[in-house]
Amino acid sequence: MTKARYRLDSRPTGTRYWAAVIRKQPSAILVSIQPPAILLLPWVESAYWGRAVITSLSLVAVTFGIWVVRSTPGLTWLALLIGLPAFIFEVWSVIDEDNTAVAFLAYFLLAIFYMYVAYGLVAYMFADSWVTKDEMFAVGAAFTVLLFAFAYLYGAIQTPAPGSFVGFAPGEHRSSLELLSFSAANPAGVGLSDIAAVEPQARAAVILEQLGGALYVAMVISRLVAMAVMRSRS
Repeated sequence: MTKARYRLDSRPTGTRYWAAVIRKQPSAILVSIQPPAILLLPWVESAYWGRAVITSLSLVAVTFGIWVVRSTPGLTWLALLIGLPAFIFEVWSVIDEDNTAVAFLAYFLLAIFYMYVAYGLVAYMFADSWVTKDEMFAVGAAFTVLLFAFAYLYGAIQTPAPGSFVGFAPGEHRSSLELLSFSAANPAGVGLSDIAAVEPQARAAVILEQLGGALYVAMVISRLVAMAVMRSRS
């Protein structure tokens, strides 16, 4: 009884508990902060202070992305080398809204950063033959990270070439929410969206995302499901 009570009392609580969760399951934290960011986009995107809020959310996502890479076979210094300049250029693009070159660099570097985080998560899932709880969360984290990565890539494409994506709403530039919604419709190859890619560079990026989505389901998810089944039978 005394030993059981000691073990119960020694469990971390409060700040120590959440620090342990972040340390042991960073993928769970990353996948949990992305849905609220998506839900906030419609509310903040049209406001004059919306870009500042989106940039702040981007800082949180970049910070956790770098933290997640620390737990994967990916290189932390390379994530820092890409992520920090991407955030700096994003802040710069908010201050200097008319500078298309800075906006392009911000979108492009953020796309590269998120793709590298997704690579780190996939490498993490393939690093061993044992499925952990955090690896299961990494399945969802890698998928949502790729959605954001291609949304930023689409933003980079349309910045120097307005009209690369067309939709029901008028205008040559699609909003961040529109591009994210379009990005979410592509990985499964369904393409059910009110946005369409019309320029060659935009179409090429869409093809890459559709192929990546198909390969992700075929290679990553099927492997983890097979490993989980084998574990349950052993």
